[in-house]
Amino acid sequence: MQISIKTPEEIEIMRACGKVLAQTLEEVIKYSKAGVSTAELDTIAENFIRSKGMIPAFKGFHGFPATLCTAINEVVVHGIPRKDEFLKDGDLFTADCGVIYKGFYTDAARSITIGNASNEKIRLIKTAKLALDRGIMMAQPGNHVSEISIVIEKTIQDAGFKVIHDLTGHGIGKGLHEDPNVLNYWDGSKGPILKPGMTIAIEPIFSVGASEIVTLKDNWTIITKDRSCAVQEENTILITESGNEILTVQ
Repeated sequence: MQISIKTPEEIEIMRACGKVLAQTLEEVIKYSKAGVSTAELDTIAENFIRSKGMIPAFKGFHGFPATLCTAINEVVVHGIPRKDEFLKDGDLFTADCGVIYKGFYTDAARSITIGNASNEKIRLIKTAKLALDRGIMMAQPGNHVSEISIVIEKTIQDAGFKVIHDLTGHGIGKGLHEDPNVLNYWDGSKGPILKPGMTIAIEPIFSVGASEIVTLKDNWTIITKDRSCAVQEENTILITESGNEILTVQ
């Protein structure tokens, strides 16, 4: 396993990249209202990223056709924005996005409810934010990656939700997906030790009802097998000498 340690110069690039990504997602969320199409939101995201002199990371990645991955209700990840797909009152909506700047990637996702949503959907999002926050707290130099996984899994299970085991967080830097995998559950191993200069994307992904997922005919969109709602929250994190820094914030 090769886990890259970023130089101070590379960290500055990722910091700038992460800030633009956070701003992009804020723009997307601002316009995410009932009646807006996911394609409109995708255009907003792409235009904003390019206006900052940066590149959408997802567009063209293994052939993915858009800047955003958009997920509504039972869609877990990798939903393709569409002109005929409109946000509706009561939806749970996740926008996942990545940015490239000077050859380095950042990755983040935000989940919100649209209008008047059910208590269950609100609780899903609150749990996702809590799991991410607790995972980030464990992203400390000297800790093992599994310590992040354990606290995320416990937070999700304590809330009565189901971890989706097939989808994980990951290292990030010169590639969108690098070592190490950052699982949302404990697989019994300690995993690598976190060291200053490592950058990882932590992303709790879980559902109301089932861990099993299905990929739709577009070969991208992944939904829960039982059609229950799913959620994802994500930030790119830098391990520092004294703790960590969230790179995908303004």
